[in-house]
Amino acid sequence: MERTTCCVLGGGPAGMVLGLLLARAGVEVTVLEKHGDFLRDFRGDTVHPSTLSLLDELGLAERFGRLPQRRVTSVQLPLGPDGSLVTVSDLGSLPGPYNYVAMVPQWDLLDLLADEARKEPAFSLRMNTEATSFVIEHGRVTGVRYRTADGRTGELRATLTVACDGRWSLARSLPELGLREFACPMDAWWFRLPRRENDPQGLVGGAGEGLIVALIDRGEYWQCAALIPKGTDAERRAAGLDRFRGRFASAVPWLADRVDTLETWDEVRMLDVRLDRLRRWHRPGLLCIGDAAHAMSPVFGIGINLAVQDAVAAARYLVEPLRRGRVGLGDVRAVQLRRWPTAAGAQTLQRIAHARLFEPVLAGRPPLGGPRRVQRMSELLTGAPWLTRVPAYFIGYGALREHPPERSLR
Repeated sequence: MERTTCCVLGGGPAGMVLGLLLARAGVEVTVLEKHGDFLRDFRGDTVHPSTLSLLDELGLAERFGRLPQRRVTSVQLPLGPDGSLVTVSDLGSLPGPYNYVAMVPQWDLLDLLADEARKEPAFSLRMNTEATSFVIEHGRVTGVRYRTADGRTGELRATLTVACDGRWSLARSLPELGLREFACPMDAWWFRLPRRENDPQGLVGGAGEGLIVALIDRGEYWQCAALIPKGTDAERRAAGLDRFRGRFASAVPWLADRVDTLETWDEVRMLDVRLDRLRRWHRPGLLCIGDAAHAMSPVFGIGINLAVQDAVAAARYLVEPLRRGRVGLGDVRAVQLRRWPTAAGAQTLQRIAHARLFEPVLAGRPPLGGPRRVQRMSELLTGAPWLTRVPAYFIGYGALREHPPERSLR
């Protein structure tokens, strides 16, 4: 049996940020990551202004700036006459220096955070180690049982366990946390297509027959998300790749000349889109944050942003109790009280977008109440570009900005 002060489950952005902040504050922390490395494709690669500001506060802005990245300053949708693109969110209009979303391979960001955290004697990262169950004594979570890739098992006891292990979190097996699920009209197919210099820039959207397309500018290629009606993955694959190429080309005509570079279904990954949250993010000895507490839809691309901000808030509230070696129920409850309104509010906006935009388009109906309203919205955004700052701030910073504890700063 081994022991640590804080056991963090999951080495994603939330887990690595929390581990770094706690270790810098002198809290012994062990992060368990079930994979052997961070190399997973089609993960969320967006680093938002709130996270860029956090890296600056932690003295990591210069190192992050050296990573290969593409800066995105606008979101464009085909709302104009004849499907022309209209800017609906202009991050470039926000105050600098971080008025953009940095598109960085997530493994590069995680490697940076891990390298920095390893400088702290209090930090330990165990790759190839998966938590398999909780150790519960007298109603309190006192650690986890784990299994390594080579089959070795053990127990790691902790004053506090923090679940940052995503929407399939081990903590979701605990019925007392009360998972609440919301209807979601779509799943997502992820794949790549070549990008050319005269293509649009930034985040670009499109829509066609039962299909919504989101394109992320990655410089040399487009990271493409094709949103399809929920549960139709097998049916649409059976219809053939040629039919999908045709639908995709009709949704984004300016990419029609290169859809043939998508040669097999093996190049298309399916994401089961979920929208849910726990009613309780905690119990004695356990806290859930990020997707473990509230799985977000890909709408607005804010899931990573919220997860990192959860981690920052958790560190600020828990550093002192962890340093004292006693974390009460009130300490973990305070984190949920702080972060729940932001998560619930963001999910409410996503549900509205699902109902008003995504569900109608995927069902072959006009979005946003019909063509006239779409036209009015297009005219309003074109005539009053300052309106694009509101969604830009929401995407960039969210409803509530968090700052790390003083002990974690250098």
